Amino acid sequence: MATVPPRIHETVDDHLRAIERTYDVAVAVAVARGSHAWGGASPDSDYDVGFVYAPTDLRRYAHLEDPPETIVEDRGEFEYQGWDGRTFVRLLSESNESAIDLLRSPIRYRLAYDPTDLADYLERTYNPIDLYHTWRGIATSNYRKYISQHLVRTDDELFPIVDADDEAFVVETDDGTMTVPADDERFTETQTKPTVKRNLTICRAAMSAYYLEETGERGDHELPALEFERFLDEQAPTVFDPERIERARELLERKRRGEGGVPIGDAVGREFAHPPNPIDPEIHARAGPETERLDEYLDELLAAVQ
Repeated sequence: MATVPPRIHETVDDHLRAIERTYDVAVAVAVARGSHAWGGASPDSDYDVGFVYAPTDLRRYAHLEDPPETIVEDRGEFEYQGWDGRTFVRLLSESNESAIDLLRSPIRYRLAYDPTDLADYLERTYNPIDLYHTWRGIATSNYRKYISQHLVRTDDELFPIVDADDEAFVVETDDGTMTVPADDERFTETQTKPTVKRNLTICRAAMSAYYLEETGERGDHELPALEFERFLDEQAPTVFDPERIERARELLERKRRGEGGVPIGDAVGREFAHPPNPIDPEIHARAGPETERLDEYLDELLAAVQ
């Protein structure tokens, strides 16, 4: 299981107390986010911390000026993103990937409120189609931005190059492809630097989307484990071939060794990086968490910090 040194826990606790004083809030739960949570941290990785808070005086919820819905602070190698309790449960009601992953993080810095029961409830009730499209969007947008060779139009819009010859480029658009003459002065050819880290981001997101879709097609959606190595060891073999898994494992190991910024070309593949857009809502959509039940969890969270 992912861990961080004791000094990190101490520093995070000091920072959280400072945030509480600054914003007059009480932190109910704080956890590791990012690479330390999913097991991809390298020796030089920053520490991302997600937390949920409530105003110290709950009467602020009835005032004309509400407490802040989010708190974001950058403290050197530590980056903090917090959600007000009401905002957090609203995100959970929408099956928001970041909010669900906060509940699943294996590294917990502050536990005034124990989110275990809430995490179990969300894993039973999340809406699979929402998570699928989140992961698909992460994979496709990152592939388009960081991996594809592309043309840049004068309005700064990017068009990934699908094919090219001396006369023209065939580029990808939102609804298909289009042909751009090589002498069209509105477009400039450029190339990104597809690094280990960017390939791994795309790989994780695409594998999560495919896995959720496949397990749903088999009759029971299974949430991919947050810790990527565990996913590769225990879940991925039921859906992906060994070559795909080993390619993902190599990216993970290189990221951990501190090679995240090394350019490596396209290690994922255009086709794999683009899970299908339409999937059957009859199979993959459900109502999601119940508002009444989430309100009960919010009441418990608020009580824990009063």
